[in-house]
Amino acid sequence: MAKNKSAGILDAGVMMRLFSYAKPYTSVFWGTVALTLFAAVLSPIRPWLVQYTIDSYVMKGEFSGVLMMSLWMLLFLLAEAAVQYYQTYYGGWLGQSIVRDLRQGLYGHLMRFRMAFFDRTPVGTLVTRLVNDMETISQIFSEGFLNIAGDLLKLTAILSWMFWVSPGMTWMSLIPIPFLILATWMFKNGIRSSFNEVRNEVANLNTFAQEHISGMMVVQAFNREETELKRFKDINARHRTAHIKSVWYYSVFFPVVEVLQAISIALVVWYGSREILLHPEGDIQPGAIFSFILWVYMLYRPMRQLADRFNSLQMGIVSCERIFGLLDKQEQMMDGGNPNLSIQGGEIEFEGLNFSYVEGEPVLRNLNLKLPAGSTTAIVGSTGSGKTTLISLLSRMYEADSGSIRIDGQDIREFPLQQLQASIGIVLQDVFLFSDSIANNISLYNPEITRSQMLNAARAVGAESLINSLPGGLDFNVRERGVNLSVGQRQLISFIRAYVYNPQILILDEATSSIDSETEQLIQEATEKLTRGRTSIVIAHRLSTVEHADRILVMHQGEIVEQGRHEELLSAKGRYWTLFQNQFSK
Repeated sequence: MAKNKSAGILDAGVMMRLFSYAKPYTSVFWGTVALTLFAAVLSPIRPWLVQYTIDSYVMKGEFSGVLMMSLWMLLFLLAEAAVQYYQTYYGGWLGQSIVRDLRQGLYGHLMRFRMAFFDRTPVGTLVTRLVNDMETISQIFSEGFLNIAGDLLKLTAILSWMFWVSPGMTWMSLIPIPFLILATWMFKNGIRSSFNEVRNEVANLNTFAQEHISGMMVVQAFNREETELKRFKDINARHRTAHIKSVWYYSVFFPVVEVLQAISIALVVWYGSREILLHPEGDIQPGAIFSFILWVYMLYRPMRQLADRFNSLQMGIVSCERIFGLLDKQEQMMDGGNPNLSIQGGEIEFEGLNFSYVEGEPVLRNLNLKLPAGSTTAIVGSTGSGKTTLISLLSRMYEADSGSIRIDGQDIREFPLQQLQASIGIVLQDVFLFSDSIANNISLYNPEITRSQMLNAARAVGAESLINSLPGGLDFNVRERGVNLSVGQRQLISFIRAYVYNPQILILDEATSSIDSETEQLIQEATEKLTRGRTSIVIAHRLSTVEHADRILVMHQGEIVEQGRHEELLSAKGRYWTLFQNQFSK
């Protein structure tokens, strides 16, 4: 959205888009509007009832009339309380329902983004958009435009009653209003600026905390606790300063409003008392002074709240702009495949493949490769040679700069994205487990995968003893990122996951690089069972794990420099031989 547009136009466009999310709740929306308007009209009646009671019954000593009017005032008070209850409840319900729908839409939108987007976007910023900014949007409905409309109508109703009772007293009460408008305008501008600062610092705080708590092992391993604490203190101090700035605006604005309100009441009392003393039989009676004091309180309350409500509305709009900005990003993988296509044999062919994460810094260079269906191909090479990038392109986590990738003779972009990724099973070096049971980490909440299938898969990959040794078996909660399990145990869980999904193509990315020898033996046996009968790509650091592969590819700086079977590559005494000698000499 263009920044050079006026605020009014910008706000109107954002509000129109936000209100489109209220369509499923049209009846609740208009019901809340009606309740807000009814509450605004109902409130100013009570001061007039007080005036009527004093002038018509109290001054004449008629107790029965006072009792009757007291009951009427109680009835109006209960009605007003009921209306305010339902208006507040349904306003909040509407806001939270819209936020729920918007948050679900945004999360679903983000889940279809390319991995390149997440590479360059801090996780803390996205969490802030999904959580903090969404809660700010809910205030548009609970504290924003509905209450602003209600406050404006209430001001109109109050002033109408005041002018009807006494124009002179009304004008006297309004003398401080220009100063109040000026103070409100200054407060609104100042507090909006400070709120923007607070929102930015919250995003910075979330980003820093999320990243460094996740990387706490590195912090502690290198004894950087004090350094990271100092950096956190700096960010936290900026967050505190931004909040204190907003508190300062409130601490100045509210006392100013109280003083101006007291001046209005003093002017009303002075003018009303003067008129009563000079014109005892005139239109102004003692009851009018009481009603005007109550009306002045009612008049200043919404005027004082309007600035705050306008800022809640503005902050909600700022949050909407940020969220709609994410929703408008076109970072999704193109998914226009033919639903009638499916992967059968699993033959893979890379032709003229080029890719770079950063423009001008190629990771893969004109790569050409064909993997027969059902074969097991191992890829070895030094770090940064392009091994993992190759499989990321195959599963369309990233898109190639040029060239093509074909499966069974069809370009991978011709397959529906969901079907393509469901046909490719990946076991990564760094296994990510969610804070949940082993069963849910295996099935990923797929209702088609039964517990018996999971147990059979565990037995097939040699992990049955692991499942049986854990309290609760498949129901054992692994906690966040699987901290309750060792690296090898997490790896075995990932093998079970790959087995139950039964993919046509299997990718093992450094699956044995960080485990002990005993677990490595289990995983090698699991690998043999998993790769049997399906096209498999094994990326390995330990060369002992790829000796029996049908073909071994050696990559260096984005290119395939050698290929062949284990014995052939050793006989050639090229780069593979050098890697083998270096590894086993250690």
